[in-house]
Amino acid sequence: MTVAAESATGAASLVQSVDWLAIAPPVITASVALLVLVADLFVAERHKPLLGWGAVAGLVAALAVLVPLRAGDRSTFCLTDAAQACSYTADHFALVIQALVLGGALLTALLSIGDTRKLPAGEFWFLLLSSAAGATLLPASRDLATLVVALEVASLPAFALVGIKRGDRRSSEAALKFFLSSVVATAVMLLGVSFVYAATGTMHLTEIAARLDDVPGGLQTLAEAGVVLTLVGFAFKTAAAPFHFWVPDTYVGAPLPIAAYLSVVGKAVGFSGLVLVTVIGFPSYADVWGPALAVLAALTMTIGNVAALRQDATRARSAVRLLAWSSVGQAGYLLVPIAAAAYVGGEQIGSTVAYALMYAVVNLGAFAVAAVVTRSHPGNRLGDYQGLYATRPLAALTLGFFLLCLAGLPPGIIGLFAKVTVFSSAVDAGLGWLAVVMAVNVVIALYYYLRWTAALFRAPVTATDPQEAPVPYGHRVPAPLTLAIVLTAVTGITLSGAPQLILRFATGSLF
Repeated sequence: MTVAAESATGAASLVQSVDWLAIAPPVITASVALLVLVADLFVAERHKPLLGWGAVAGLVAALAVLVPLRAGDRSTFCLTDAAQACSYTADHFALVIQALVLGGALLTALLSIGDTRKLPAGEFWFLLLSSAAGATLLPASRDLATLVVALEVASLPAFALVGIKRGDRRSSEAALKFFLSSVVATAVMLLGVSFVYAATGTMHLTEIAARLDDVPGGLQTLAEAGVVLTLVGFAFKTAAAPFHFWVPDTYVGAPLPIAAYLSVVGKAVGFSGLVLVTVIGFPSYADVWGPALAVLAALTMTIGNVAALRQDATRARSAVRLLAWSSVGQAGYLLVPIAAAAYVGGEQIGSTVAYALMYAVVNLGAFAVAAVVTRSHPGNRLGDYQGLYATRPLAALTLGFFLLCLAGLPPGIIGLFAKVTVFSSAVDAGLGWLAVVMAVNVVIALYYYLRWTAALFRAPVTATDPQEAPVPYGHRVPAPLTLAIVLTAVTGITLSGAPQLILRFATGSLF
């Protein structure tokens, strides 16, 4: 579909075409979000659960559209034929991250169905799908303007989702902290983006990469400041230390499905944006962002794992808080291959993608089991999981499997192999000191993952808080929640049996 006429001189083509199949995943997700919001005005209260199933159907449709795009050879919104400067590229990197985002949003929707009775259903599903649409657009963005817009479309609805529990002070405080930290990150990033544009005169990442090699001397400082500020902005988005302070309180205050969503989809958004600006946009500044990301990786994984180690089993919501700090630690592992790419090339990015896929499956599974326990123990303490095997053996076995995957121990083979690929990327890049730091952190994480796993099979304890009035464990678990657990468990087991399904992304380039 032509939206601009060709130049009369013929010197450069200004014809811009839209490949509707390429942009179908974010378009379908956004369209279903609008349909759900409008339908909410006409659907009777007793039929509100149908909105959730409509959201699930939309996400499934968006996932299905990725199949005809699997070749990864489509681009659209290309301004000129000569420069091939495209704003949207559906390459293999974009498609894998889009599959992760849409799959994570789908599992979040399954976790949420049945738990939205006290929430405004139409607004909840609209916000979730809108955020997913932005997150789906971001990995395919190839210019800074589209990248920033996609990032904010993914982030702004997430603020509202965190604070959507009306009358809940903890939820409101979590939303405020999340909002303020993200606004600061966005402001810093926009300042960096404006500096980069002023120094290069272009927004497209491929052209920025070419022009940063030959920036006039008077603009060199401006370009360097722009690169640094842009990276700092994405460090906030990825929850890299010391910009991680919003994570624990946000996860604890948010509805449990939204905490799961942020831990996976929110992280995928930040890391895919960071990959795009560093590997594609700023390769000539690899000597700046490579060492910086290596230090951030070491600091992030250490702070996250040490904080998770110190969680008190009797503290309210300590289970979610541990998963939050674990998420920070995992972010450190995800940063390692990006830092390594500065030394040995963009092929190392595949290790981050493979690790992110593993983490998404097992972490969402852990949150799904936590949702089951929360139905009978609203306090969601680590101590509430003691003896889970005696009352819910399947839930205990699946949670134990997910925790072992996160720890990198058998039978969680996929977690072990994913960690090995990340470790290898550091070694191949000559970052031996970072590999040592990672090895120490893996050992630290083993302790708290195994401590939680062991508690599942101990003798159960009686509730210590009489005000909780726990529901008996025999209470029926909603079918969508059961389906989410089954999907994550089956996927995790399949990947452990055939790890090459995602580890193949760790070899070769995805761009």
